[in-house]
Amino acid sequence: MNEKIRAPKIRVVYGEGQQLGVMTPREALEKAKSVGLDLVEIAAKADPPVCRIVDYGKYKYEQSKLKKTSKSKGPAKMKEVKFRVRTEEHDYNIKCARAEQFLDQGNKVRVQLQFRGRENAHRDIGFVVMERVKNDLAGIAHVDMEPKLAGRAIGMILSPLPEEKRVRKFLLSHGELIHEDEAKDEEFEDSDDIEGEDESSEDKTQSDGEEE
Repeated sequence: MNEKIRAPKIRVVYGEGQQLGVMTPREALEKAKSVGLDLVEIAAKADPPVCRIVDYGKYKYEQSKLKKTSKSKGPAKMKEVKFRVRTEEHDYNIKCARAEQFLDQGNKVRVQLQFRGRENAHRDIGFVVMERVKNDLAGIAHVDMEPKLAGRAIGMILSPLPEEKRVRKFLLSHGELIHEDEAKDEEFEDSDDIEGEDESSEDKTQSDGEEE
């Protein structure tokens, strides 16, 4: 926190998710001090790292409460979001926004990219898309399973970061999902509870590819 933050550039968040942009730690610390608050790093692995301007004492207290609450919650759900090699930018934003929503609700997300026809000859492009998804969701999720090819699909599994560290990217300023009403329901599927799940992620992804 504060002077101990060493990253050359950081993304700064204030209040309930207000984005202040990318700046140096020194600039961010000046902003924090100007309102009598602290600068706390909340997502060190994001690019750039994410820091929040907060009352540190209150932040620690809320963090402690969140840990107690999380212990009392039931098993997480596995959600699924599907991409294509040539997913349009508009649809890409919708899918990432929905993935963020699932993650922010405490669910795991299986990201799947399926190849069709001639797309199988350009699987390297599929990995590029998956890396983009991984990087775009780095502010809210960490990777449980790196992008992996199985049959005619690439699968990846994401888990939500601790609630106090989550920073959503695919939101409009008024807090609504980007064109959420235009999303296709069949692209966002529920899977069984993670707890007691017998089938491996790789096998399920391969099975989905063979049925297509």
